[in-house]
Amino acid sequence: MNKNILLPNLGEGVDSANVSEVLVSIGDAVAEDTPILVLESEKATMEIPAEISGKIVDIFVEKGEQISTGQKLMVVEINDGKKDEKKAGVEKPIEKESPKTEEKEAAKTKKESKPQPAVEPPQKSTTAPFASPSVRRFARELGADLSFVTGTGQKGRILKEDVQNFIKSQLTGRAATPTPAIPDIDFSQWGEIETVSLNKIRRITGERMTSAWQTVPQVTNFDKVDITELEDMRRSMQSINSKDNSKITLLPFIMKACTKALQEFPDTNSSLAPNGQGLILKKYYHIRIAVDTPEGLMVPVIRDVDKKNIFELSNELAEISQKAREKKLVPDELSGGTFTISSLGGIGGTYFTPIVNPPEVAILGVSRSKVEPVFNGADFDAKLLLPLTLSYDHRVIDGALAARFMKFLNMQLSDIKNMSDANVF
Repeated sequence: MNKNILLPNLGEGVDSANVSEVLVSIGDAVAEDTPILVLESEKATMEIPAEISGKIVDIFVEKGEQISTGQKLMVVEINDGKKDEKKAGVEKPIEKESPKTEEKEAAKTKKESKPQPAVEPPQKSTTAPFASPSVRRFARELGADLSFVTGTGQKGRILKEDVQNFIKSQLTGRAATPTPAIPDIDFSQWGEIETVSLNKIRRITGERMTSAWQTVPQVTNFDKVDITELEDMRRSMQSINSKDNSKITLLPFIMKACTKALQEFPDTNSSLAPNGQGLILKKYYHIRIAVDTPEGLMVPVIRDVDKKNIFELSNELAEISQKAREKKLVPDELSGGTFTISSLGGIGGTYFTPIVNPPEVAILGVSRSKVEPVFNGADFDAKLLLPLTLSYDHRVIDGALAARFMKFLNMQLSDIKNMSDANVF
């Protein structure tokens, strides 16, 4: 007896998808819920499992083809009765599950009335999902891609509650979206090209920033700070420090001001708890500083900024920036940051929107200062204004808190009396 396998409903708003991989061939024996196709849509990558056990006798789709809901995929030869399973082949060990276990899981799911904490979904798994047929069927009915679900069962087995938590995390905006494939275009048809490889630093940076952009709901606030008096202070301190030839930039002052702001608003110096239901408040102040190197962006950490003065921070910044450019940083110098500052002031530009670096919840972008006219009520004064941008994780920081943070930071930088109280000397 032959039976057709049709493309099931792929979920709300998805009527078609492209075949990225055909996992079986004619003559292969398959068990129920064994993956037979991998599809890619605009929303996700998903496996299509066999609905029945049997032998593949015909295949009607191929890699790269676009298929629609209800379209015939394959024909499976099956036998009636218990002989069907023996003829179809052996199920994969990871698919085996006793009826008692399935009943327990079903009973447990029914008893649960309170929503379970949503969990941050991991990167897409490179191995086949470890789940029972009943869980695979449950995930398929909900439109969940098991390759993005973290199993909490024995040996990493994916349970029904894991699928439920994954779906809840998607609905609350915490789900990772599969990265769309980069289109393969022959650019040489329009002119001469050259292909070069990305180095490891740029590849890792790209992967981390892509993941952050997809998983963190980010918002950015903008402001301009009057640093006229602060620049005068910086110049005078530079002249004092001229004997040892070390350069004092604006960055150490910004680090001290940020530390004061982090102390004033503790949520900005935190991380979201793994279950998404709380905050981990940090009592230390380790500031990451983005350093431009020939190999790409490096973000070393300056520790205990609250306990160091401007001269100490200036010297440490110079040392760690040099180590970054010479590729001599050790892992400990790249870990443990609580807040990041990315400064493009030495290059140029007015504003930019930096991407939050998880597990941190905020990052400050610093652009180039510029003398501009500022109205004082009767006339215009020439003031040195510094553009600042604060990007933040909206799950932890709302717009009002971000505005207060920026206002406080503005006060710290615009009034040198505040700088004097911040242990700058």
